[in-house]
Amino acid sequence: MKTLVCTLLWACLTALAGCSGGRGAEAEVAASSSEARADHALFALRCSKCHSLARPLNSGIDSDEYWQLYVARMRRQPGSGISAEDAVAILRFLHLYSIEQRAKKEPKLEPPQAPPPEPDASSPTGAP
Repeated sequence: MKTLVCTLLWACLTALAGCSGGRGAEAEVAASSSEARADHALFALRCSKCHSLARPLNSGIDSDEYWQLYVARMRRQPGSGISAEDAVAILRFLHLYSIEQRAKKEPKLEPPQAPPPEPDASSPTGAP
């Protein structure tokens, strides 16, 4: 029964997240651990009470320290429903999300290409 409820909750929250204008965090989270999916579900449930999920996900924040301040401020909002325990799970999700976002921002380095072969010095035209 608990599994069914969790599955239904996850489906509903994923649908809500898709409508919120987020950048597809649910797709990225879907490939991660069950704990990360649960953290994302809680993030979506609590944070979408007051604003769209796009607000925090598109904020550009990638600092764990700043996320701690942000979530602490949101906890103080009337009706947020974010408990101290919820904050731990939400911060765990935001930490993973920040890592993914930083990785996307890092420039991709191309492997160095091999230099062209040297011409054969014994041949007058340089051809073998």
